[in-house]
Amino acid sequence: MKTPDKKAWLEKPANVDKLVYLVWFICAALVLAEFFYEKHAHFGFDGWFGFYAGFGFLAYCTIVFSAKALRRVLKRSEDYYGE
Repeated sequence: MKTPDKKAWLEKPANVDKLVYLVWFICAALVLAEFFYEKHAHFGFDGWFGFYAGFGFLAYCTIVFSAKALRRVLKRSEDYYGE
């Protein structure tokens, strides 16, 4: 007897939404946690509120957009290797 196809946990849109909300909650909690500890900044700017969150997001965007630009340079046609 054939078993029905069961969707994996991440294939259900409701679960993906829950995961995205969980990541947002964790990020917000980490930024708010900056109120509760003393920072020991090595430079002046790394003591600013939310600096590491902003720096991490900027680094992420830089990597993604650089990869998109690099794809245009490295992309080959579908029959590049021949048949």
